[in-house]
Amino acid sequence: MAFKYALCSEVFSSPLDETIASIAEAGFDGIEIAPFNAGESVEDVGSVERALLRQQAADAGLEIVGLHWLLVSPPGLHLTTEDSSVRKATTSYLQALAQFCSDLGGKVMIFGSPKQRNLAEGDDPREGFERAAGVLREAGRTCEDLGVQLLLEALSPMETNFIQTIEQALELRDAIDSPGIGYMLDCKAMSSMPEGIEGTILRHGKAAGHFHANQPDGKGPGMGETEFEPILSALRESGYQGWVSTEPFDYKPDPMTVARAALNTLREAAGS
Repeated sequence: MAFKYALCSEVFSSPLDETIASIAEAGFDGIEIAPFNAGESVEDVGSVERALLRQQAADAGLEIVGLHWLLVSPPGLHLTTEDSSVRKATTSYLQALAQFCSDLGGKVMIFGSPKQRNLAEGDDPREGFERAAGVLREAGRTCEDLGVQLLLEALSPMETNFIQTIEQALELRDAIDSPGIGYMLDCKAMSSMPEGIEGTILRHGKAAGHFHANQPDGKGPGMGETEFEPILSALRESGYQGWVSTEPFDYKPDPMTVARAALNTLREAAGS
């Protein structure tokens, strides 16, 4: 199977139309959009602007894969808080994001947003779990109706205290029991998991809805010591069918160099 490669939009700190052009110039097949790159709230992005973004990507030869960093803005959103009014606002915004994603032609929404999901000090973990499930259950219905899937991203203990392993993500997914909710895999996060990156991929890759390629230290592929040939080999062996999307957190020496190094590294590792 030949992989398709995407890049996350925040790598280029530019308006989305310029970012689309840059990602296409770098040679990627798709773009994964951070909603805050479109506006503080996607509810302020009108139908004309949405259609234009979709057309700009198509004209550049890019597919819009979906969204990530879902709850960075607007401020005040949170998944596990005991404040029911905040959870209601969070549910509503996730539903708005699902509509935005669908309007752009995207199919996946990556739920990372560690600060907006952390359990507060003293919170009962089970109660936090149930509160999260309630929010995501409602959002999942909207996703299902729109043909979008919200994917839970397990993150390392250094980033969050809520959903740190794929098994915990699966427990939450199964509690929600909606086709609109799934899970994804991220190299940086998997490096802290018991079976490591390749072992976690082999166990959970087949049913994963998305995949993030990055170094354990947050740099992009090709900018550190991690070899991606065994990672992509495990991904292929697992039966994974989705995108390979680069999500670096370090853009030095410059975004285009990071983008091109990532794509070249991944293509060489995959033998394509």
